[in-house]
Amino acid sequence: MTLDITGRVLRPGDDGFDDACTGYQLALPHRPDLVVAAAGTADVVAAVRHAAEHGLPVAVQATGHGRAAPIEGGVLIHTGAMDEVQVDPATRTAWVGAGTRWEKVVAAAARHGLAPPSGSSPHVGAVGYTLGGGLGLLARRRGYAADHVREFELVTADARVHRLTPGAELFRALLGGGGNFGVVTGMRIGLLPITRVYGGGLYFPASARVLAAWRDWTAGVPDELTSTVGMVPMPDLPMVPEPLRGRHVVHIRVVFEGDAETGERLVAPLRAAGPVLLDTLGVLPYTETGTISGDPPFAHAYTGRSAMLADLGPGDVDTVYELAGPDAAVPCVVQVRHLGGALARPSAAVIGHRDARYALHVLSALDDADPGKIAEAHRGLIEALHPMGTFLNFHYGPATDEQVRAAFAPDVYADLARLKARHDPDTRFHAGFTIPPAV
Repeated sequence: MTLDITGRVLRPGDDGFDDACTGYQLALPHRPDLVVAAAGTADVVAAVRHAAEHGLPVAVQATGHGRAAPIEGGVLIHTGAMDEVQVDPATRTAWVGAGTRWEKVVAAAARHGLAPPSGSSPHVGAVGYTLGGGLGLLARRRGYAADHVREFELVTADARVHRLTPGAELFRALLGGGGNFGVVTGMRIGLLPITRVYGGGLYFPASARVLAAWRDWTAGVPDELTSTVGMVPMPDLPMVPEPLRGRHVVHIRVVFEGDAETGERLVAPLRAAGPVLLDTLGVLPYTETGTISGDPPFAHAYTGRSAMLADLGPGDVDTVYELAGPDAAVPCVVQVRHLGGALARPSAAVIGHRDARYALHVLSALDDADPGKIAEAHRGLIEALHPMGTFLNFHYGPATDEQVRAAFAPDVYADLARLKARHDPDTRFHAGFTIPPAV
């Protein structure tokens, strides 16, 4: 059985097959019958046609950061080689290929004094991130990444190529609906006239007091300021800054779209929240914003869950510290993101819970850990906070039907299920967060 493609077809045992099936997320690797390492849209069309002719499921992977569930059998389309970026400075847009990482888009846009609505990790695939919504560095001022998309190129289950713009039936469904409706081979996304930001981080010894101080502080900051608080057990390793090495810390991350003097004034109350172990705040070129969160660039195995929160009261802060802090039964990395601002405004995107004030996600490494105990600990934390729903970008691991449904407003979910029935009635596309077709 052969496929006439420009890229490579990999089968179990071939060089590169295992790497293509894992990527950044080493847990729950895909186990397809074959991998199509696509070189372009024509290869994707050939792979989808092959799958349809043989009744096979299809999954798509670029970097593997957000893989939620593995495919068993069928065809895995690996888009890593489709990493084209074309910036149009006149329209402030970029055409981004399916396998492009944000770091490449950031670098290309910066040459024209522009920046994309990217997230904390420059190593994440831009298209997959945006299909999940995309909650980025400038989110309170600029909204979700999905709010900035101008055009998609999509290969549907019938192996047809579509150019989708606002008003097209499937365009809106892709703005937060994930990979349920086909293979996105590229997108045109708006760029922002930004070259520098005031940002960085403050590290404190882990304490509920610092978490509460950040929560109180968020009530009075302008939309131009987006921040996150994380609670992280830092390893005792040489690459970790000495003041943090081997400590459980609270890390407050700040990105302010404004001048340094105003930024300093805004963050002053945070510096008084406790003893500062490390202060990295200052003016940064946008090309260096990946250093703010310091997400690990190396592949590893992890699992996690997310929650959209209507609020974060004093009791909730204590709960987060108790269940995910230094004395937690299971080691966790927990992050709480301040929402509101542009994120709360209506848009064409199907992202749910735009009125949420905070988003929480918790993850744990799976190395030498009991997955059952981790799942129980994560579930206990999420349920204790009475979430409004799920944010699928931050759900790392298999999602239940209930969790997928909880990411959308009920009427939006019903619309997506009807579109699934119309465009992928056989559920050919294994999206990880699969929306079943309406009956």
